[in-house]
Amino acid sequence: MTSRPPLSKHWDSHLHTPLCGHASGQPREYAQAALDAGLAGLCFTDHMPMPAWYDAPWRMRLDQLAEYVDTVRGVQAEFAGRLEVRLGLEADFHPGTERFVERVLGAHEWDYVLGSVHYLGAWGFDNPEFVAEYEDRDLAGLYRDYYALVEGAARSGLFDSIGHLDLPKKFGHRDPENGAAWRALDVVAECGLALDFNTAGWRKPVAEAYPSPGLTRAAAERGIPFVLGSDAHSPQEVGFRFSEALRQLGDVGGQVVTYAGRVRRG
Repeated sequence: MTSRPPLSKHWDSHLHTPLCGHASGQPREYAQAALDAGLAGLCFTDHMPMPAWYDAPWRMRLDQLAEYVDTVRGVQAEFAGRLEVRLGLEADFHPGTERFVERVLGAHEWDYVLGSVHYLGAWGFDNPEFVAEYEDRDLAGLYRDYYALVEGAARSGLFDSIGHLDLPKKFGHRDPENGAAWRALDVVAECGLALDFNTAGWRKPVAEAYPSPGLTRAAAERGIPFVLGSDAHSPQEVGFRFSEALRQLGDVGGQVVTYAGRVRRG
């Protein structure tokens, strides 16, 4: 019987709250789930506010940001001495919104900022409501455009890591080339960012974590570290398949890190 990698030293650093409009359960329930799973800690990274015209149904409003911070601080206090709880954000990279994002990031002291690309132009490509758009897209061109945005996110200086690196595969539309992905990894390494090892992909139609095994190996070869994240939108998803994630990372010599005060910790 294969032994399970211990979780007691590991964190779940990709978690949401009901303020994003598409998650269930209260933040304290996520913390209790992490405690029950034997994790060392967690970092909430709910979808940050963006300009009112951008993706409004899927993230907290700007006037809810203080509530989010206060709620997480309350969970920190409640679980003090039992579970370490950190405060982060999942922030979008969308060209033209960088100043807005910078202002939001300057409003509070964050532990970790995860940078994600969810849109190609006006198309929310990971939204199940708009999956039919893939039929009218050239996949190779789509991935080239996507990874160009990933490179922009890495170079922006706004983020600590890149979220769900190969997200466009979510519904099974895999990259037919991979060349753009390798170039994006070179930029991520050059800029000193980490990658979100996101186990939510195992819950999606593609049935594969983000990044793919091939990209995970390529990232490890470039010295890029990984931050474990379940992308939980309910307490039951906290720590989802982390033992399998740790085995996959161990097989390629991947380094697992966390962030506190925007500083990487091994």
